[in-house]
Amino acid sequence: MSLDYVFAQGDGVLIAVFLILVLMSVATWYLILAGIVLVRGQRKANRRFVADFWNARDVAEAEQIAEQSRSPLGRIAVAGITGLRHYRDREHVRLGDACSSDEFLVRTIRNAMNSESARLQSGLTLLASIGSTAPFVGLFGTVWGIYHALLDIAAQGSASMEVVAGPLGEALIATAAGLAAAIPAVLAYNARVRANRVLMDEMDAFAHDLHAFLMTGAGVSRLPSNTLPLRMAAEGA
Repeated sequence: MSLDYVFAQGDGVLIAVFLILVLMSVATWYLILAGIVLVRGQRKANRRFVADFWNARDVAEAEQIAEQSRSPLGRIAVAGITGLRHYRDREHVRLGDACSSDEFLVRTIRNAMNSESARLQSGLTLLASIGSTAPFVGLFGTVWGIYHALLDIAAQGSASMEVVAGPLGEALIATAAGLAAAIPAVLAYNARVRANRVLMDEMDAFAHDLHAFLMTGAGVSRLPSNTLPLRMAAEGA
């Protein structure tokens, strides 16, 4: 029994069920491969960025490194530095009355982290939906195949294997196809959630370090004044 038989002998409903399951399977494997590329790329970019950022000679060089980086940590750093500079540039228009520089920086960094979190979660909803619905789509195909088997038995008045083998075979294939689409989706969802949690932990730790440095280190208001590497300046702050 194969899919060729299903598309050759099955009716429109059963063919539609299998097309949906095929599309679900294709989408699942695309998201799996895209997720692997995304997570590995961001981990590698984060490691490279952290090494370059904390070894920069001053905040100006660090900002340039962050702007050139494609890592999540780089985008968070750019948001933090730009946000604090914006706050200090706008203090004369009473921006400081709304909140302190510390509160403004925390909000800016948090917003940047939320944006990165949303980027990491791209595709997770579809994986979860496929993992939860594919077995039921396959079950529907199974029920439909059994229904046709019963109709053939009633029409021919016989329950021989020649009568029921075809419809029952279609039903079993539908069950297998549903599981084949659901199992990889569930495993991929769990793996992505764990990988995203690790990346979010990295972003959270970097955000705390960045916040502490910008509030107590060289600061954005006097960009080129710190000639020590940022890590040394932050430790001495």
